[in-house]
Amino acid sequence: MSFAATRYSVGPTSSGERQHSLLRLPDNTRHLLIAFLGELVGTFLFLFFAFAGTQVANNVRKISGNSNMDLASLMYISLAFGFSLAVTVWVFFRISGGLFNPAVTVALALAGAIGFIKALLLIVSQFLGAIIAAAIVSGLFPGPLAVETTLSPGTSVTRGLFMEMFLTFMLLLTIFMLAAEKHRATFLAPLVIGLALFIAELAGVYFTGASLNPARSFGPAVITGVWPGHHWIYWLGPLLGALLAVGFYKLLTLLNYSTANPGADSDGLEKHRSHRVDSNAARHDTTHNTRYAATDGTEERDIASQAQLSGRQPRPSATWPSVPTLAYMQALDGHHSETIDHPNDRPRAHYTHSSSGCEISSDSSYRSGPSAESGSLGS
Repeated sequence: MSFAATRYSVGPTSSGERQHSLLRLPDNTRHLLIAFLGELVGTFLFLFFAFAGTQVANNVRKISGNSNMDLASLMYISLAFGFSLAVTVWVFFRISGGLFNPAVTVALALAGAIGFIKALLLIVSQFLGAIIAAAIVSGLFPGPLAVETTLSPGTSVTRGLFMEMFLTFMLLLTIFMLAAEKHRATFLAPLVIGLALFIAELAGVYFTGASLNPARSFGPAVITGVWPGHHWIYWLGPLLGALLAVGFYKLLTLLNYSTANPGADSDGLEKHRSHRVDSNAARHDTTHNTRYAATDGTEERDIASQAQLSGRQPRPSATWPSVPTLAYMQALDGHHSETIDHPNDRPRAHYTHSSSGCEISSDSSYRSGPSAESGSLGS
């Protein structure tokens, strides 16, 4: 039997091929399926633990005979929502974006971050996840389900509407500036988004229940069958907050906000190389000076002078550019990555100038520093 016959003896109908049939789906369909499942499970987990914490706080308060919301219950509920969101967003942001909120999904669609078909699919999965979470908490924990959102005595419908709007605006602005906009702090976005929900809950849970999420209010209402007359504010308020956040975000990007404070994303450790070369003596001797200076002025070294003091001559073959090379750019996590010469390699890599920047003329160098990808968020 020939080698070719042996190589192709396993046909496409074998079990090894059939078990990977899902991978043969069109990429767009497969991506939508992944996003749908991610949002369904992520929304369920987020609201399951948030509802569970709320159920515990409200049941303990009722058992103790305290009918009013006290500070301990308020803090307990706020922590449950904030920490649950932070953990689940961090887990699912690389799968579906970790949205878990129809208002967030609408805002990202209006901002152009996700398509409208995908947004509609995610919204369906978010409502399903909220209903499942409320149903499981209702059946798992003793006592009636006590996680619904209602207005407190003395809080009018108008006040409740605008509270929901402004609280949602703050949450969405955090998402836009930390997740939609990519920068050094993007990998911390899940944690900060959870903190944003935490402080929103602190401010609003006593007055409106601090929904900020139509699915969060819809799920318990479906399970309990209780639909208060002001239920609509938990839909309109977050949507108005989404529109306000999208408008402000688009205004900032239109004005190119990053130029107003260009050093805000710097850690102060970038090194800038300045180079003076005497073209007539560059091949022969020590007129080549290379200096390192930190932007904060705390570190400055003259490599040529140090080499002379130690009795060694600097190598004139390495000609450093006057601007940082692509190999010396910083990674997302703030670490430096540079191309350096291996002491045992030959010939040594050196830099040459070209119209497109700097090129490494040999591939005998290696990349030092971290090269693994750091965290980031988007959808």
